[in-house]
Amino acid sequence: AGAFGYLNKASYSEELVKAIRKITSQKRKYITNEVAEQLASQVDLNQDTSRHEQLSDREFQVLCMIASGKTVAEIAEDFSLSPQTIHTYRTRVKEKMNLNSNVEMAQYAIENNLID
Repeated sequence: AGAFGYLNKASYSEELVKAIRKITSQKRKYITNEVAEQLASQVDLNQDTSRHEQLSDREFQVLCMIASGKTVAEIAEDFSLSPQTIHTYRTRVKEKMNLNSNVEMAQYAIENNLID
């Protein structure tokens, strides 16, 4: 979106000053080491494995159940967990797999033969 630097919320003020100086004086882009590591791990995961292979067992189960049409409440009941916990799993699945909705989760599961 036209950004010249990327820092996470936990960055210290010294890091912010360093980023501003690099961007303004050197006319270069800036990312923190943490952001660089996250980007590098995404590249590794995308090259070597299917996106669903990076999920925990429980996240994978939630993906498949949502893709099968189960509601969060139904999944929570099946696992004897709170709906909020299932929402957390769903959020992690979407983040790890770079998906935006339950529909995209279902499409992915169907395309990769994860559900019947």
